[in-house]
Amino acid sequence: MLQRLLLFLFMSFSAVTLYAQDKVIRLYEGAAPGSESWTWDEAENNNNAWQTTAVYNVSKPTLTVFEPAQRSATGTAVVICPGGAFHALSINSEGFDVARWLANKGVTCFVLKYRLAHSVTTDPVKEMTEKWGKKEFNEENKAVIPLCIADGKAAIAYVRAHAKEYNINPGKIGIAGFSAGGTVATAAAFDYTPENRPDFVAPVYPFFPTEMIGTIPQDAPPMFIVAATDDGLKLAPHSTNLYEKWVAANHSAEIHMYSTGNHGFGMRVQHLPSDTWIDRFGDWLKVNGYLKLQNPPEWMKNFTDAQLDEMRKKDEERQRNDWANLTRYKEENDKVAQMASSKPRIVFMGNSITEGWKNADSSFFAPGKNYLDRGISGQTTPQMILRFRQDVIELKPAVVVILAGINDIAQNTGPITTEQTFGNIVTMAELARANNIKVIISSVLPAYDFPWRPGLSPADKVVKLNGMLKDYSAKHNIVYLDYFTPMKDERNGLKADLTYDGVHPTLAGYKVMEPLAEKAITEAMKRK
Repeated sequence: MLQRLLLFLFMSFSAVTLYAQDKVIRLYEGAAPGSESWTWDEAENNNNAWQTTAVYNVSKPTLTVFEPAQRSATGTAVVICPGGAFHALSINSEGFDVARWLANKGVTCFVLKYRLAHSVTTDPVKEMTEKWGKKEFNEENKAVIPLCIADGKAAIAYVRAHAKEYNINPGKIGIAGFSAGGTVATAAAFDYTPENRPDFVAPVYPFFPTEMIGTIPQDAPPMFIVAATDDGLKLAPHSTNLYEKWVAANHSAEIHMYSTGNHGFGMRVQHLPSDTWIDRFGDWLKVNGYLKLQNPPEWMKNFTDAQLDEMRKKDEERQRNDWANLTRYKEENDKVAQMASSKPRIVFMGNSITEGWKNADSSFFAPGKNYLDRGISGQTTPQMILRFRQDVIELKPAVVVILAGINDIAQNTGPITTEQTFGNIVTMAELARANNIKVIISSVLPAYDFPWRPGLSPADKVVKLNGMLKDYSAKHNIVYLDYFTPMKDERNGLKADLTYDGVHPTLAGYKVMEPLAEKAITEAMKRK
């Protein structure tokens, strides 16, 4: 159980940067209904008063998809509607940045570029500002708002119709919007059909005056509302009014009204409490059951959400206070240090593959062998160097078996080159030899892909690293332990009958490794 807990905690930590933005979908097959005569093309402006990318002249609505890693998928989806007064879209701070954050929480996101009023210049922000409050501006918005709302509802319907394709639960589809996008999102909570009903709605500083609030449906979705009191467009009352109406109708709602933040804060960093609104949204999604893993590991089902949260908190605390996990084997090391040994000690230094070995086949580490397992799930070579003195050198072993590198390739603690990983393994070998410890350098096991970080194509990197380790070992009279050759398949991945996830061996895999390790230990003991 300990191995699985550590593996889970590692996975949850390493998954924070996982998402894929690789698809843009046309919302309508042909011309968008109601704007068939629009002929202008969508464009971007990066030099404007907003100081961010502004998308304008959208005539063909699209959805940009951000998918979470399969392992962290929750089945929840959110249509995200950026704002921009119906004349432009603040596509990053109120769109793509939000999608990235949510995708890292396991949410599939669809950033909606809805139809906008026509801009006749290349600076929609300046053009809009010059028209602000004038009759022309109001008439343009009056004409386009129904189209924007229609696009929002069509987006929800699209996601629900394609839920299976995107591994989405059709009963966990929400919509979030900012400012004008908040109009689109909020309007989705009214006059809906079974196909386009949102399961939750998140208006962020929305434009939604009282006259737009119609009859609140009996099955209205729960709502999460955010705004700032000092909203420069004076829209804070729109949010509080919406909240009051929702609560009065006996529907679930949560509101966060920040004293400062102004309008349009989105994902911008202003060093204000409003910067953390997205965390509160995450809390709300979690409380309402939208961040549960869609396919949790079997063992995880034995724990409550509160227990899993406590595990995550402890792991995060350890990451802050003991990055290399120096405390992991402290008690065992203290006991070993007090014990006399008639047989030479052999330390197996590694990551989860080494840690899992003892759990999979405890007989291999029977006390009479004097084999010491010092593997820690998820560790990279920089972490292993930090604990090499206490977990290897101070135990005074005759031999150390180093098996490391796969988590470096997975970038568990950040980007690292193959040369740097090689250098770290060499450093451990040199530290051991300087302390009269004989060294066995193990090949990295085959891996075709990582279930917790797909798409990194590790196979070729493993081959390259192993070549470097083999050459170094030959040049320095070090035993090279080749697990790779007998365990690889035709793709240079781990053979299917030796693994449960493509990276970690099963008992059958360890049974292949054990005689190879024993032979290497015998050879190392002979060398001078």
